[in-house]
Amino acid sequence: MTVKLRLQRYGTKKRPYYRIVATSSAVKRDGQFLDIVGLYHPLVKEGEQVRLEKEKIDTWLKKGAQPSDTVRSLLSKAGIWKPFAEAKALKDGARQKKANEKAKAKRAAK
Repeated sequence: MTVKLRLQRYGTKKRPYYRIVATSSAVKRDGQFLDIVGLYHPLVKEGEQVRLEKEKIDTWLKKGAQPSDTVRSLLSKAGIWKPFAEAKALKDGARQKKANEKAKAKRAAK
């Protein structure tokens, strides 16, 4: 099962707040979770909207957890996602380079 970092909704109707949790991808939105890694209050003023536990987030990302689009945006704004995005880009670039070399070798063999 894939581990995801995603939002878990709390609050009342029209007054939401969210926990950022690490959970299995098969679990429902508000279901069981593995760890709470932050909070997101969209209705609070800008500076106090997000509280993140950087150490926990780093641990889960290093273990291979994939953030949802919204969580990725929140992590980017906090500056946590950039090192992981760069590492992924390098890995993808190396993979693409290897595929290109393999294709060239295949064409040359014909």
